[in-house]
Amino acid sequence: MKAVETRKKKAQISVYLDPAIMTMLADHAARRDQSQSMIAEAAIASFLSPDAAERREAVIAKRLDQLDRRMTRLERDSGIAVESLAVFIKFWLATTPALPEPAAQAARAKAGERYDQFVTALGRRLAKGPKLRQEVSEDIVSPADNLSED
Repeated sequence: MKAVETRKKKAQISVYLDPAIMTMLADHAARRDQSQSMIAEAAIASFLSPDAAERREAVIAKRLDQLDRRMTRLERDSGIAVESLAVFIKFWLATTPALPEPAAQAARAKAGERYDQFVTALGRRLAKGPKLRQEVSEDIVSPADNLSED
């Protein structure tokens, strides 16, 4: 007995697409080396799928999780920045004596120039240098690392 292959003929429809959508469809099909018809069929099947809403929800949940992790890192980094500034200010205030008035006037005159140099250096560092949090994590050696060096 010969196996008979039964193949259903696909139905043809006419669809009007915005030229921009048509261009996107053509580009996508060319990149995937697939027919436009096959891409359109897969898109329609996905759109009409009963679990489409669940898949969209899963994608949104994944994206929200990524955003949450980024926010957590931002909170940590801003906390490090605030604490670093507070430690520096406390140290500076504790170790810097007040200047007598003639020296204080000279210091104020020099302050503008030094501030401009600081802003320039900060701009260069932000543009290309390593970030403080990277340096901090590289500078801190874990106890396990200390044991392996002995």
